[in-house]
Amino acid sequence: MSESVVKNSGHVLEIRGCEFQFADAEPGAAPVVLIEELLLDKGQQMLVTAPSGFGKSTLLQLIAGLLEPTRGTIVVNGQNVHALSGAARDGFRGKSIGMIFQTFNLLHGFTACENVEAALLFTGVPPKEHRAGAAELLKGLGIERIDAMVDALSVGQQQRVAVARAVACDPVLVLADEPTASLDPENARGAMELIRAACRQKSAALLCVSHDPSLAECFEHRIDLRESRTGKAVTA
Repeated sequence: MSESVVKNSGHVLEIRGCEFQFADAEPGAAPVVLIEELLLDKGQQMLVTAPSGFGKSTLLQLIAGLLEPTRGTIVVNGQNVHALSGAARDGFRGKSIGMIFQTFNLLHGFTACENVEAALLFTGVPPKEHRAGAAELLKGLGIERIDAMVDALSVGQQQRVAVARAVACDPVLVLADEPTASLDPENARGAMELIRAACRQKSAALLCVSHDPSLAECFEHRIDLRESRTGKAVTA
């Protein structure tokens, strides 16, 4: 097992020699994820593209510590994610990594404000300040009905709640998994700009995966996961 905390290189995300394959894969099958090196610095934003089936969502789950790599290391803000286990890994994820899912994964039966307050449970913010902090984030993202049930909000409003929840803990890194897949093309670009602006405001790095080629013009730094299999280093 690699050391838990590694020498801080200044990178928010370091992926080195990372490979993942499912245990039930056919012998000799190509790995689902193969990245020899990927580096992302504080505040930088990168788009990862590839067709379906090329491991985009799997990559994000590896970075978040939800899956174990077959080999290699993934370091977030100086912490070897996979050297942690159990509650320690969950706690690190809650404090350091924000996540935006394709289906939003909001807590149904709860209000917009309560959804964001849930993310603040993993921070050092005193509980008595959770509502005010959540309300400020939501209103900054254009959600005035902070006490509305999330089920009563439009898809676009639900996404704004998901963005607020992702940045509530002041993460060093935000992972976005196909964040515009539920939106029509007209609204996709605006939603992406909303996510990017929220990350800039929090000085969080952003790693977004998508199969939508129209998002490429939104990002200065882009990689194709198919190219990563050649062993080329990727640096934002």
